[in-house]
Amino acid sequence: MATTTAPAPVKDPARRERVSREFGWNVLVWNDPITLMSYVVLVFRRLFGYDHETATRLMLQVHNEGRAVVATQPREQAEVSVARLHAFGLQATLARP
Repeated sequence: MATTTAPAPVKDPARRERVSREFGWNVLVWNDPITLMSYVVLVFRRLFGYDHETATRLMLQVHNEGRAVVATQPREQAEVSVARLHAFGLQATLARP
């Protein structure tokens, strides 16, 4: 009796695995006429760990331009950041970069 060997599995060349890459989402903070500038700086420092100069620069960008990107994060983390900004009374949204 002759022995036979099973063929080795061959990877289907038509199927290629794609690596899904999440590039991140921008967290936008919008200007409002009520919130104090010093409070916005405090929130940016507390939530994102920015130094005073960076937090002040971002706050001035919000004040002068109406909005600023304060962080770029993976979607779930960005959603949490937006919720935390809302909890501090700031207006914030997500946007694709």
